[in-house]
Amino acid sequence: MPGINLRRFYPAGMVPLGILNGGAGAWAFAALAHRLSQALHVPIVPEPTSLNYVLNWDGPPASLAGRSFIPLDALAIAADKREVARAFALHGVPCPRTVLLARSEVARFLQMQPGSWVLKYPLGCAALGHRLITATTTIPAQWPEPCVVQEFITTDPPSVERLYCVDGLCFGFNSRRFPAGATPSPWIAHARGARYQHGAVAPQQAMAVGLHALQACGLDGSFGCVDLLQRPSGAWLALEVGSDGFYNHVDRDLDNAALEGEILERTAYAFWQRAGMDPPWGSQWRLPSAPQADATGMIR
Repeated sequence: MPGINLRRFYPAGMVPLGILNGGAGAWAFAALAHRLSQALHVPIVPEPTSLNYVLNWDGPPASLAGRSFIPLDALAIAADKREVARAFALHGVPCPRTVLLARSEVARFLQMQPGSWVLKYPLGCAALGHRLITATTTIPAQWPEPCVVQEFITTDPPSVERLYCVDGLCFGFNSRRFPAGATPSPWIAHARGARYQHGAVAPQQAMAVGLHALQACGLDGSFGCVDLLQRPSGAWLALEVGSDGFYNHVDRDLDNAALEGEILERTAYAFWQRAGMDPPWGSQWRLPSAPQADATGMIR
């Protein structure tokens, strides 16, 4: 897709599409805003336009109703693990057993439960603040309530899988694992030293669980990702979802240029489709066909 000055397509002073990145927190999204602007061929704007890829803005969120490519309520859910837990429970998404408890209830709950459990800090990313917990663990007084207490499932080797979704299509199955020789952490995050591994096919059940999780959180029709793991029994479970805007953004440094490009291309095409306009790189341009399941039911 060649670089294009979008402003020449519209009347003077009118730019109906934009990457919205303004306000005090805009600096945190500056690199992603530039990347999206190049891929979507729309300018970075400090104030809302007719349709926005919202990254940051200090104005009232209500004024963005109907003008955000990614629904604002979906962004709020993705940013708070308490809301993700509620959405998963409401819609029956397969996931590790998760309970929301007052601090005063946690110790008694754990006394009655076998196995390992994790106390998840509800805000942020890269497992920031997460900790393994027992009935004798002291929870800080300032810890946000309700507490997210989740069954801790170990895998061998330690691994978390991820799928991306744009406009209803899941793709880009990958794994995060610690490289040989690295000291593993219970939290398998890129920011903690885990690295992406590519090339495996996505089991059909993993695709189904991933899409179910994204639908439950309202992210399936725009852009989002979902982290998954597989129980030793073989069952696939959703851990959490992610997206871009206000609170955090999806990691795109994947050590895989083809997948990085595919995420951007699919997002660009979906954004312009949402606007009801032909993309400026040509009305006949189309993404490659959606991947199809092979005879074994596996989807790449």
